[in-house]
Amino acid sequence: MAYLNKVMLIGNIGKDPVFRMSQTGGRKLVSFSLATSRRYRDNNGEQKEQTDWHNIVGWGKIADIIEQLGVHKGMSLYVEGSLSNRSWTDQNGQKRYTTEVNMDTFQLLGPRSQGGNPTYNQSNASSNYNQPQGGAPAYEASIPEDDGSDLPF
Repeated sequence: MAYLNKVMLIGNIGKDPVFRMSQTGGRKLVSFSLATSRRYRDNNGEQKEQTDWHNIVGWGKIADIIEQLGVHKGMSLYVEGSLSNRSWTDQNGQKRYTTEVNMDTFQLLGPRSQGGNPTYNQSNASSNYNQPQGGAPAYEASIPEDDGSDLPF
């Protein structure tokens, strides 16, 4: 039987990325939250919006690229990766759990007038990131036009 663990998100970064070195392997790690929103109508026909927050982590070269590009709070980002769950015991002896998206690929999103959006794919080891040809985002068909006025922060 085949298995699949793949996540694709488009959202806005909620806090500036945090960079640190892992305790076990000394690898660079970046972590940040990503907000995704969806609109729906409730039972009374009123339009509502729900925002979900996702914990994103990136390791090694991908963390370096996030830092080099100056990714920060409020930026729109496409993230592709896999889900992972982990647990730990906190200072009070309580068992804690979290679900994270381990980032494999990302793309900075923004107004087309900025002349293109850098992308990074972890499997592309020959370069840190690349600029799409013609200034068009690599995932143009799935990117909705958005003026950013409905940011949840």
